[in-house]
Amino acid sequence: MNHIVQTFFTSTNTDCPPNYEMLKEEHEVAVLGAPHNPAPLTSTVIHICSKTSMPDHVIWSLFDTLFMNSCCLGFIAFVYSVKSRDRKMVGDLTRAQVYASTAKCLNVWALILGIMMTILLIIIPVLILQVYQ
Repeated sequence: MNHIVQTFFTSTNTDCPPNYEMLKEEHEVAVLGAPHNPAPLTSTVIHICSKTSMPDHVIWSLFDTLFMNSCCLGFIAFVYSVKSRDRKMVGDLTRAQVYASTAKCLNVWALILGIMMTILLIIIPVLILQVYQ
């Protein structure tokens, strides 16, 4: 049985320790020898370019769900936002756009109703206090 001693820490690479994959590859080359396949090694590179930046309004929907959830519109908008994000991840951009548009409309209505309710909750007690004074 042939035992080959390899020095992994030479004077050129003592600055950083080698990673596990490199050690494993060097061990396999030492044990098995050079590859015997005459064909050149090829690799496949997939470039994923997302040129369309379509908002899904998840953050806005989460805000409306937590703070302006009048008539559960914020929660429903959040559901549509998540659906839009899921459709976008799958690649169905037309359905994602429809869900995002619905979520935006629901967010606008939830925000308007939430602001109106907040204003009314401030104005009504002030008016009641003025009447009884």
